[in-house]
Amino acid sequence: MPIKAADLTAIEIKRLSTQPGKHTVGNVPGLVLWVKEGADRTTAAWVLRATVGERRSEIGLGGYPGIGLADAIKAAREKRDLIAKGTDPVAEKRAKREAKGQTFADAAAQYITDHAPSWRNAKHAQQWVNSLGTYAAPFIGHKHVKDVTTADVLAVLRPIWSTKTETAVRVRQRIELVLDWAGAQGWRDGNHRNPASWKGNLAMTLPPPRKVAPHVHHAALPYRDLPTFMDKLTAAPGMGALALQFAILTAARSGEVRGATWAEIDTDAATWTVPAARMKAGREHRVPLAAEALALLAKLPRFEPDEGKPDLIFPGVKGQPLSDMTLTACLRRMDAGVTAHGFRSTFRDWAAEATSHPPEVAEMALAHMVGNATEAAYRRGDLFDKRRALMADWGRYCTARPADNVVSIRAKAL
Repeated sequence: MPIKAADLTAIEIKRLSTQPGKHTVGNVPGLVLWVKEGADRTTAAWVLRATVGERRSEIGLGGYPGIGLADAIKAAREKRDLIAKGTDPVAEKRAKREAKGQTFADAAAQYITDHAPSWRNAKHAQQWVNSLGTYAAPFIGHKHVKDVTTADVLAVLRPIWSTKTETAVRVRQRIELVLDWAGAQGWRDGNHRNPASWKGNLAMTLPPPRKVAPHVHHAALPYRDLPTFMDKLTAAPGMGALALQFAILTAARSGEVRGATWAEIDTDAATWTVPAARMKAGREHRVPLAAEALALLAKLPRFEPDEGKPDLIFPGVKGQPLSDMTLTACLRRMDAGVTAHGFRSTFRDWAAEATSHPPEVAEMALAHMVGNATEAAYRRGDLFDKRRALMADWGRYCTARPADNVVSIRAKAL
């Protein structure tokens, strides 16, 4: 039974610490020794019962015997003095506990957790973790998110703004998003300017990224040289060469090709359907397969996939997708001086300069959005039949003998 007593001594407290119940100590009004009997042992802790405002509260003062009688009495009197002055110790403790975890690193981790399900793949989330962990964390990771300033953000960006400009731009954007998110949670004052914002803020201090590191387009092969290149590529060994051929024939991104599975291919309909999860724009993309692309697929070996792994068209080591460097290595061995992505530019130049196919058809073949958002909202179709005709012409052009692309022009009669 709980024991009610006047001022108790340390010896009496020790005796009570083995008896389950809430024992009124008496030395300070509301001071209680709360003894709980657990499965394997009995624990005791100090509690102060007090009225805070209009609410009856039990305020924890610490465990016994870590906190002795004298210290418990002192702590209880201090809490009562605070309450008498209008302070709410419970709310204050809660605020301190919540504030303790609100560092920039914690906010970034929670932002990634909240938004990762909407991102295309796990790689994107890992890029967030890596970039913020490498460049932001050493400067602001430990700092309370509400205290991050423009000077802090500049400390992160200045060392990499000129040397790793593209990375620095992404880091700035990610810091800005994390701080905006923190403001929405009430962890920052949402009425103040985001210290990582560019316009009217960092733009006044840092030079524009395009002037520090002008955009360099992916090295592309002139379309007139493509038939000769394809002739050499078909003789190149390895899965990387086969994947590169398919990427060129479909004008697809290398990542879409490297992740392609046989389940996505409908040979009867001559169509490759790339799911939204693997598309840059997050929308499903249907690719009409030219006869040359189908012929390439027909001669590919079929491997039995390992349990739990996708049935990849172009498998790498141990059934894993090929790395982007596999295609790059193939191009380097051929001393091509171009990038895999650059062949999309080759396709676009050929469509514009050597054919009469409409520009919007070529853009849709590249899975680009055509027109502005309003126009896109009204354009329900994907011009699939027109794209099929375009890709048929492209397939024939890619695989034509080099001599077949030379047009003989008679000399004008004098």
